[in-house]
Amino acid sequence: MLKFERNPNSFIYRHRRLLFSIVLIIVIPLIVCLIWWLMGPMSKQTPAKEVKKAFMQNITDLDSAVSRLQADIHAKQPAAIQESFKRARIAYKRVEFISAYYSPETTRALNGPNIPEVDDDLRVNEPQGFQVLEEMVFPEVATDAYPDMLHTADVIRANVNRLRKISETNELTDSHIFDAMRLEVFRVVSMGITGFDSPVAFHSLPEVASALESVREQLVHYTADTKNKALRGQLDSTIHAAISYVSKSPDFNAFDRLVFIREYANPLSSRLLDAQKALGIPVFNEKRLLSPSARTLTDSGVFNANYFINFEEQAMTAQRIALGKMLFFNPVLSNSVGRTCATCHQPDKAFTDGEPRSFAVGFNGSRISRNAPTLLNASFQAAQFADSRVTFLEDQASDVIRNPDEMHGSLPDAVAALRKQDQSRKLFEEAYADGVTESNLKNAIASYIRSLSSLDSRLDRHFRGSESTMTVEEKAGFNLFMGKAKCATCHFFPLFNGTVPPAYLETESEVLGTPATAEGKTVDPDVGKFVLTKREPHRYAFKTPTVRHVALTAPYMHNGVFRTLEEVVDFYDRGGGNGLGFNLENQTLPFDKLNLTDAEKKALVAFMKIL
Repeated sequence: MLKFERNPNSFIYRHRRLLFSIVLIIVIPLIVCLIWWLMGPMSKQTPAKEVKKAFMQNITDLDSAVSRLQADIHAKQPAAIQESFKRARIAYKRVEFISAYYSPETTRALNGPNIPEVDDDLRVNEPQGFQVLEEMVFPEVATDAYPDMLHTADVIRANVNRLRKISETNELTDSHIFDAMRLEVFRVVSMGITGFDSPVAFHSLPEVASALESVREQLVHYTADTKNKALRGQLDSTIHAAISYVSKSPDFNAFDRLVFIREYANPLSSRLLDAQKALGIPVFNEKRLLSPSARTLTDSGVFNANYFINFEEQAMTAQRIALGKMLFFNPVLSNSVGRTCATCHQPDKAFTDGEPRSFAVGFNGSRISRNAPTLLNASFQAAQFADSRVTFLEDQASDVIRNPDEMHGSLPDAVAALRKQDQSRKLFEEAYADGVTESNLKNAIASYIRSLSSLDSRLDRHFRGSESTMTVEEKAGFNLFMGKAKCATCHFFPLFNGTVPPAYLETESEVLGTPATAEGKTVDPDVGKFVLTKREPHRYAFKTPTVRHVALTAPYMHNGVFRTLEEVVDFYDRGGGNGLGFNLENQTLPFDKLNLTDAEKKALVAFMKIL
């Protein structure tokens, strides 16, 4: 075996440290470069990561704004408090589109309505957040409420920190971000410009501009490289135009919402979808009431009438609709008393009956407790009946059939009778593998009702491109409905019912203080949803119905107390039940007067009639 001895006199041995240093100087940078080259694609800041970084910074900015608000409340400086509140809400709007998408509960705690909420476990949760504080700060700072203001501001800041903690671990994806951006445009259209979350300060338009500006800033991360220059220019000009139009409006009431939606918001949401596709970012295909691929809120077919069903197997088909229509007009369901569904839901009256309250079985002068609602667009609600006592249309059909005052029928008897009818049995077998059953009977009727969707009014056609569909008065009425008259803060655009945008997952009830008679001396004794929940926020609460087809559905309200739309508008203009002096602590309708002029009332009615 060969052995080598060190030679102390050799050049290498004598200069070994120098040579080692030279090797390190050359080799280590080469290794670092190699690692950087290999790891670069993995460590590169993707657009989604850049959006997440900016979002976290915006949360920090919101925290600072709320901290400033707390300091001004401590100092008891009214003018400073109002300005700090406005700045804090502007900061909130910069986080809203991601916050509402990924953390809806925390977002509701930050900026939900100033109304107690009854949850699914029937717990009453008191409101918190900006809208609670707003009522203490505007129109004048309530100087006797500084402790309450400070407590509310403390809760807001705690929820900002909660949002930060939750958001730290959230992984944002490109598809979710683009979905959230379009939903924010839809939120602006259906809630932001209506004053929904700024009902007292009327600071909605600057807040809308802030929300859109936040979307614009996040879009830059997706269009920054040179190959997307044209796309960037188109998007930037579209969103800049929308922000500019909002920013230059003189005041809340004067803002032209019709023009904004048609000329600015709809093009923006459409181009966001186009940009997403151009960038190769997948669009969701999950089931929603509002289609995930909706370009605008006013396009045809964007709402899915099959959404609020219990099982996929219950989706409507042509055969089930035809069968349901036959059953709807068939007295077999009423146990031989000659009554049909159409007795109280007549097609020529938009599927109502024109009575204040429908006649009970027997037509002996007695009436059921409530007005028959339209069935048109009933599928676009998360709850049925005026008191929201059932979720699915199948259960509504069952409830009505069994009710001794309505149909006075029996599902087992109806099934037995239908099995004996050759034509009926054939229709069932064509629609369902197991033929005539109670479940199929209910689903067939529900399928027919789901088919009664109607979202093609002159307003819809105006948004879809027709220039000559609306008069000047009707256009003014739309702007009043969406603004000064506050109608759209409960009857949400574009369904004009209580299904809450932009997720459209829940349908709200409201306490209006409806009077027992047109004279308006006492509140109607029907306590509505309270019968089911026994919770005070629900006393006199009724589901918000659709205003579509309202020209055909008189008389109005759950008890049919108002014969004309003019009477309904007067009731709201006076501030609902509390405007009449009922002093309901839980009234959700703002009870301050709207101060509508006669011309404004007329325009409002003219608009509602085109729906």
